[in-house]
Amino acid sequence: MSGIRAITGFSRTVADLSVTEAFYQDGLDFQRVAPPEPVPDAQAEAMGLAGRQATQLRLRLGGQIVTFLAVEPPGAPYPADPAATDPFFQHLAIPVRDMDAAMAQLARFGAAPISRGGAQVLPASSGGVTAYKFRDPDGHPLELIFFPDGPPAQRWRNAPGLFLGIDHSAITVTDLTAALTLLTGPLGLTVAQTGLNRGPEQARLDGVDDPKVDVIALAPPVFAPHVELLHYRRPIIRRASPAPFGPADRASTRFIFAVDELEGLVWALRKAGLAPRASGDGSVAYCAAPDGHGFLLMNA
Repeated sequence: MSGIRAITGFSRTVADLSVTEAFYQDGLDFQRVAPPEPVPDAQAEAMGLAGRQATQLRLRLGGQIVTFLAVEPPGAPYPADPAATDPFFQHLAIPVRDMDAAMAQLARFGAAPISRGGAQVLPASSGGVTAYKFRDPDGHPLELIFFPDGPPAQRWRNAPGLFLGIDHSAITVTDLTAALTLLTGPLGLTVAQTGLNRGPEQARLDGVDDPKVDVIALAPPVFAPHVELLHYRRPIIRRASPAPFGPADRASTRFIFAVDELEGLVWALRKAGLAPRASGDGSVAYCAAPDGHGFLLMNA
């Protein structure tokens, strides 16, 4: 087998690690794993960062880790006037124990809203969750989500604290068939749930007018966190795909995947028409998906 075993973390490029740390620690209760340190050589090579100074800061929320990268010289800034329909959109979904308390804590740190009118209670046809989307200081999207019942609520029932962890990361895709072919083919994920979300609550949550969006959950063998695809049938996507951003650019967020057999997966991705880049020692590879979303692949 050469597919994904689990999502072991996420990686985001930011402008200032100290600003990022303050926001995620004070606003969302993340905890530092280690002091800032150079990005390992093999990872920098695979991500095309050789010749740049790349520093990483790892923060933990519950059982999940997000690695923030600061790169010098920096790449492109986060685009102005971003929207949930942009091909580079990728949010991290944080389940919370109490939405009102979570919103009150977040409000003290001036997070830019994506959602209109605060947290939204979605209808049962869209999962029945309460959710709120916003942006961190660099523009990266995040989502707070409260699960009232069912398997998701059970999955997080014993997690301590107000902000419980990272349930999933959602990416906007322009070609749903191509995304599913990649993620369920060589990457080996399984479709766990499908839905078609629409209506005024979804419009307020996403900050767009009259949305109609396919929402598809894809699970690795170790389910949480998992991948979620967002495919907007409407409104029309404004920006070209694939998104022209790489690991040095601030609009870049990456999945960190543990894989069963890296060399075989790299071969399968190349056969599928992609262009993964492996480190010289074969320990890590980086691949951009059809819409530009980043996958950092490491042997389990």
